[in-house]
Amino acid sequence: MDAAAVSETHIGVVFFVGDRAYKMKKPVDLGFLDFSTRELRERACRDEVRLNRRFAPDVYLGVSDVHGPDGEVCDHLVVMRRMPADRRLSRLVEAGEPVEDALRDTARILAAWHAEAPRGPEVTAQGTRDALRGRWNDSFEQVRPFHDRALDGAAATEIEELTAAFLAGRAELFDARIADGRVVDGHGDLLTGDVFCLDDGPRILDCLEFDQALRSVDGLDDASFLAMDLERLGAPRLAQRFVDWYSGFAADPAPPSLRHHYVAYRAFVRAKVACLRYGQGVPEAADEARSYAGVALRHLRAGKVDLILVGGLPGTGKTSLAGALADRLGCALISSDRVRKELAGLPPEESAAAPYGTGIYSPEWTRRTYRELAGRAARLLRLGETVVLDASWSAKEDRDLLAAVADREHAHLTALRCAAPASATAERMRARARGRSISDADAEIAAAMRAEAAPWPESAAIDTGGALEDAVAQALAVVRPAGAEHVWHRRPLLSPG
Repeated sequence: MDAAAVSETHIGVVFFVGDRAYKMKKPVDLGFLDFSTRELRERACRDEVRLNRRFAPDVYLGVSDVHGPDGEVCDHLVVMRRMPADRRLSRLVEAGEPVEDALRDTARILAAWHAEAPRGPEVTAQGTRDALRGRWNDSFEQVRPFHDRALDGAAATEIEELTAAFLAGRAELFDARIADGRVVDGHGDLLTGDVFCLDDGPRILDCLEFDQALRSVDGLDDASFLAMDLERLGAPRLAQRFVDWYSGFAADPAPPSLRHHYVAYRAFVRAKVACLRYGQGVPEAADEARSYAGVALRHLRAGKVDLILVGGLPGTGKTSLAGALADRLGCALISSDRVRKELAGLPPEESAAAPYGTGIYSPEWTRRTYRELAGRAARLLRLGETVVLDASWSAKEDRDLLAAVADREHAHLTALRCAAPASATAERMRARARGRSISDADAEIAAAMRAEAAPWPESAAIDTGGALEDAVAQALAVVRPAGAEHVWHRRPLLSPG
């Protein structure tokens, strides 16, 4: 700690002396920041101290004047308590050291600041769907010259298509985030190299002080920056746990799709920066760009908003598969049996058995039920929720109704048709009759439904005759191809414990 040292970046110089660090701004004007005059540098120093004291008040000690030979003030320094380099979060993660406690505390500090951070029209303007789409589009244009050079062109194109599809249908989600006060004046540049894990708790340094617009972010976006950096270091489990902890401390019910989207956004920004470095003559930056783009693509695939129809005749196990699949994906589940009885004012497990096509199973009641399914699904899709719909889907008109919903809400439609041997379906219906079940279908009704069922050629057949976990694996291979099924799907409990 006693050794003197100097560190330099394109915008400043840091002098390390004993237990202090002194940061000086370079007299540069880069467009996005202007330190060209002493007055501007002084203002930037004071802003840096003021803003960073929100996260580490005992590290940012103040601003000191620099005097020239004539005794006049010629510049300014940010005076800081020097942090031990070997306690950087990035170093500890790379070394495999335990950092869970420090990450949990970092999540708590970040959420605590977000709870009291400034809000207002200038801040929230940066959190709209259109503002985010504009930032994505700027990045797409900047990296286009690097397709098939620093970036795989096909991957870059898929990133652009997935981003457009997600944002197209989610204006209501972003409006709800703003209405809930989720867009705040945050940190804006939260990287593992700027978090120091000390014995008495973490210190979070170097917030983005020179541009309030870039610091005006959804709190989940702020947390996702650090999660993205953890994943870059090869620690995806820690990345997910950090976002889980943040979501718990912030009581943030964001859908998994938004978590994925913000991680992807942050990764692609870093991919863009690496592309620009490649264009400046740094050939090794291409590997970095492709790595970040890979993180972005994985999360965009995993964060697709899906409408998943799980259907089949009575006894095929569709309800069990739908429930297990929704649990694995961390998404919403809507059952036609429950909705039908809810509309009729009946408890789910109260029998409403009637001859085929009568009672609450008449064509009129069935149309009403499926229209309600469509309406509920549409509302959830607009809020970024993937939805699993559990119903027989034996009528083409019902399937067409939901296909139209998926198209209108820019969701990806997947149809799964459960099939099991007759012996298995018969035994399941006998077992169901002996117990309490939401479904009222028996063997006679199943036979009638089979006779009237319309072909469903666009569906993927799922063998549900064996173990449920085998059926779930088959379904995941259809719903989440390309290995995206393993990435951060379960919805976190809103508790940091």
